[in-house]
Amino acid sequence: MISLILYNIRSAGNVGSIFRTADAAGVSRIFLAGYTPTPTDQFERERKDIAKVALGAEKVIPWTFAPDIEVLLQELKGKTTTLIALEQDKRSVDYKTVSLSGDCALIVGEEVHGLTQNILDQCDIIAEIPMKGEKESLNVSVATGIALFKILNI
Repeated sequence: MISLILYNIRSAGNVGSIFRTADAAGVSRIFLAGYTPTPTDQFERERKDIAKVALGAEKVIPWTFAPDIEVLLQELKGKTTTLIALEQDKRSVDYKTVSLSGDCALIVGEEVHGLTQNILDQCDIIAEIPMKGEKESLNVSVATGIALFKILNI
């Protein structure tokens, strides 16, 4: 079973796109942490900016808002969930070498600065998508889709 953790994703469009991709890949749950927008506002009204891109996936994939990512990561580790960060780091391994065994959570982070060192330090695996062009990263929703489909061997 694979879950996603979206940490400090600013763009509602990226969140909606990740929900839609997660549905296609069979993700079991999405945790939204930090300032990542949720599919409903504080009054439980649908957020049209997420719904427009997610096309209903936000209604079929269970999601939870986790106000403190550190607490969430500790809870998941206590349940023997393997934490996989998608990030560039000196300890990163090629995402193509990552394979699933048991419960896993793929963590993706903020569009410009990525995941913090504190988060990376708690992860079991840091996976990176190699870049061949001049740009050093992909859009977070695109990177999430690439990693999910490869890790799940879809």
